[in-house]
Amino acid sequence: MSLSKLVLRSMKKNMKHYYLYFFALIFSVTLYFSFVTLEYNGEVFDTVQKSGTASAGFKAATYILYFIILFFVLYANHLFMKRRSKEIGLYQLIGMTKGLIVRLLALESMLLFIGAVVVGILVGFFSSRLIAMILLRILEKETLVTMTFSTQALKQSIIVFAILLVVVLIQMTWMIHRVSLLSLFSAAKQADERVKRFSPLQMVIGFLGLVLIAYGYYASTKLFDINTAGNLFLNMIIILATTIGGTFLVFRFSVAFIMNTVRLKKNGHLSVHDVLALTPIMHRMKSNAKSLTLITVLTGVSLGITTLSYISYYSSEASAYSQVPGDYILHEDQGQDFLNKLKDHNIAFDKIEYRLQGVTASIAQLMADAHQDSPFNNLEGTIYTIPLSDYQQRSPKASISGNDVILTNYGGYMAEMFPLEKDRDLVVSAGELKETLHVKAIVDESIIGGTVTAGGGGPIFVVSDALFDKLATQAKLFPWHKQTSITLQSKSDIVLAEKLYKESGANVVSIIDTDGNTQNYNIDSFEAERKNNIESLGLSIFTTAFLGLAFLTTTGSILYFKQMSEAEEERGAYTILRKIGFSERDIMKGIYMKQAFNFGVPLLIGQLHSYFAVKSGWFLFGSELTAPLWIAMCCYIALYAIFAVLSVGYYKKVIRESL
Repeated sequence: MSLSKLVLRSMKKNMKHYYLYFFALIFSVTLYFSFVTLEYNGEVFDTVQKSGTASAGFKAATYILYFIILFFVLYANHLFMKRRSKEIGLYQLIGMTKGLIVRLLALESMLLFIGAVVVGILVGFFSSRLIAMILLRILEKETLVTMTFSTQALKQSIIVFAILLVVVLIQMTWMIHRVSLLSLFSAAKQADERVKRFSPLQMVIGFLGLVLIAYGYYASTKLFDINTAGNLFLNMIIILATTIGGTFLVFRFSVAFIMNTVRLKKNGHLSVHDVLALTPIMHRMKSNAKSLTLITVLTGVSLGITTLSYISYYSSEASAYSQVPGDYILHEDQGQDFLNKLKDHNIAFDKIEYRLQGVTASIAQLMADAHQDSPFNNLEGTIYTIPLSDYQQRSPKASISGNDVILTNYGGYMAEMFPLEKDRDLVVSAGELKETLHVKAIVDESIIGGTVTAGGGGPIFVVSDALFDKLATQAKLFPWHKQTSITLQSKSDIVLAEKLYKESGANVVSIIDTDGNTQNYNIDSFEAERKNNIESLGLSIFTTAFLGLAFLTTTGSILYFKQMSEAEEERGAYTILRKIGFSERDIMKGIYMKQAFNFGVPLLIGQLHSYFAVKSGWFLFGSELTAPLWIAMCCYIALYAIFAVLSVGYYKKVIRESL
């Protein structure tokens, strides 16, 4: 028989095992080719205002995607080589040399890769327009995207997957030449380690793994504590080390110990689903610990990055409002021309005017007692006050007297990193005047624009009109004295209002600072600020979502391949169980439990890792945590469930064929 016929027969025989691997390869090529096509698509980049940042983002995404594919292909190829070890051993027994076997498997891999690349590029070409439309939809851009085939993208895809094929062939050659004939027939069973008993040391190590994870979670909640801010990098390293190390110890020792404890409590009265679920998990945990740890960590990292990106995108409107708390913000008296134009075009609007007066104070006086030793306590800065009568235009029920104040405009990352407490006294100064204020309430709503509060989120004090007039004697020391918030009554007027805003020059304000120098500030409208956020964050959520999808596909496929291998190894046991009278339904109960563990536990621990990682610093990325986190987690659960269902289906097929 010629080598070509042997290759075709071998591929036909193994196609039932290769189909998901082949699909995952096609999916990887499709994603990669689509990303590269977007990178060279002039229409898309002209629409999103192509910049070095956008181009660099796509390039970084393609590199990361390639390394994901490389990891997946090498890991999957290792599993398949191990699974075909007996076949390779038989080839050697009938006289085939290792070199000939390498040629046989190399031809199979080349045909598989060529087929996957051709199909993946075709699918990527037809789906590239859809992907580009998704990107533009995320960016809220409207343009006509045509289907164009990029020869540059084709060349780059062929080159990178040719390199990947060479790496796979090297791995395969090394694996064949390094093993003996005897080891080939036992390679598939090397994963099984029969656990006879657990020593006290193993119990302690397993418990230590749980402690390390718990400590990592606790440390993550203190990561951005102002008292430990100076050791941020070291704390991050410690959290990563304890969490990843603890995860490995849990899989390596804790799980098997727990399973063995459950088995011993049954005093030998094990049901068939106990035998098919508890025992295989316990015996295989030593060999599976590394792979499950890796999959868990990758799941946690990809979910965490995806969630943080989605938090930024989801919070784009709230972030814009913290900078521009109204449709338009006018400073001093420089926006009158804009207001006249609105009236001339019959655009109805609501107006709130705030008078501003700055004071000097250290906000650390309002921090909790636990933070009194913080290095930030000695820092003083400008805090603006507004009179109660102005604030009542927004909140009519607000009421204060004397030196009581309401602290408002304080939210976002500032409120999370530097939490303040009400019912505390604060000493402020305005020139020679010093006053002790009592904070009656803290409100996180935004009322003053980010130009005044240096980026948004800075505190504003609402004081009584009498106290404001007293502080106003020092008004010349501070640049900002007035802000006018404009809110359109009908959002249908926004397009015309945006045009009038720029034509009137109200978006540029000139201020004389405390040193006597004139400073020009460009102030975007709320809509412009929101669109800027969407455009800058849309690329991030687009790339992280597709990279997360690639992570899920690879990790889910690897788990599925491992279950395929275990199902084939356990086929003999299923045959015995069927012959002694157990039904398919009885056996499948144990399989359901086993798959719930193999897919559910890595996903659950990975989600816990991502939750505590995201919770530690989500406020640096946006203003909303719950909804983006739940949406991202549900997507991951749904995709993992698909692989779990496929795995259960394969086990069911093996069980049916075992009799």
